Amino acid sequence: MNTRLHDPFKTAFESLDEFADLISQVLMCPITIEDANHRLLAYSTHDERTDPARISTIIGRRVPEKVINQLWKEGTIPALLKTQEPIRVKNMNDIGLNNRVAISIWKQDEVIGFIWAIEIDKSLTDEDFILLKKAADSAKNKLLQLQTRKNKKDERSQEFFWKLLTGHLKVKEEIFDHFHSLQLTPPTSYAVLVFQFQENITNKVEQSISYLLKTNQRIKIILYTIDCNQLILLVSTTKIENPFNELDQFVKFFVLQMNERYGIKEIKPGYSSIYEDYLQTNKAYKETLDVLSIKEKFPFETKDIFNYQKLGIYQILDLILEKRQTEAYENYSLKRLHEYDQKHNSNLIETLEVFLNKDNNINDAAKELNVHANTLNYRLKRIMEIGDVNFKDPNQKMILYLDLKLEKYQGI
Repeated sequence: MNTRLHDPFKTAFESLDEFADLISQVLMCPITIEDANHRLLAYSTHDERTDPARISTIIGRRVPEKVINQLWKEGTIPALLKTQEPIRVKNMNDIGLNNRVAISIWKQDEVIGFIWAIEIDKSLTDEDFILLKKAADSAKNKLLQLQTRKNKKDERSQEFFWKLLTGHLKVKEEIFDHFHSLQLTPPTSYAVLVFQFQENITNKVEQSISYLLKTNQRIKIILYTIDCNQLILLVSTTKIENPFNELDQFVKFFVLQMNERYGIKEIKPGYSSIYEDYLQTNKAYKETLDVLSIKEKFPFETKDIFNYQKLGIYQILDLILEKRQTEAYENYSLKRLHEYDQKHNSNLIETLEVFLNKDNNINDAAKELNVHANTLNYRLKRIMEIGDVNFKDPNQKMILYLDLKLEKYQGI
């Protein structure tokens, strides 16, 4: 029995697949080795015993998202990110997971991968746990080699992405050459997404972001980079029937997961129109920054808007403002209502804006203002009298709405 405790993994091995087979022979159970983002690196091939989760992982070359989410919820992954000891994972039939033991592969204070041993015909013993720890230690150098190559590719990818975002690449053939040199297939259509964090993104937060992006199976992420407090993505919208809906779901999912898993709150997302021409990437990036700028100025009105296309009139507020400033224009009705509010300490301007925001719906506006419908009707009557406003005239309502937004845009 003691001979089994000698380290059988202190040996040269050509590949991680060969090493996975060795671990499987020593522990007498199926083995998979993953990187820190749950992408499959190697698996033992000589043993047909397995479970549905392992089959899906091998076929998809990564752990299914539903399995990752469940392992987060029941505490396995958080535990693996804190300890170098093996952890037992109990059977979860609903996600096709049999009993298994997992261990993290560490480089100093960072997890760089995982080894999973499936307990098919046997339960691993304390001696097996010791051997599994030895296996994790021996796998470290091989994973570091893979990580070094990956980091170099990431640096090249980010440099290319910044050239796209800043419009430095002017020739389509050159852009496609960059894609192919990075072994990336350029999607036929794409969007640019930006997630704006409250503070600059630290290395630790970047690791969490990278993990979440690479375990996501909702949207295909082609390129990503970080700029101070912003995470910038180029994502594929190829063959997505309703891309705006899918992107909305993805940004909500990302914000929720960053909050639930890592306690990072108040991330503001925005994304561009859908483009096919990569010479337009700079334009897509500017659209996304415009979304974030508008959301900053109009947080209430745009709380459920993430997409440039859905900004509506907010897209051109800066152009309208420029015209207004050139003409020294002043809206007569708003001027009268402001003067009345200041003199009588009333809130007719607020009432008008809420009423127009709610598309002239008395009940919705009254609920928003927290007043009775009769009270709102009285205020609207005063607005019509004081500001000479005709709520049956769509042109007047539209210009009132625009000029109210321009006031807020300027911070008046």
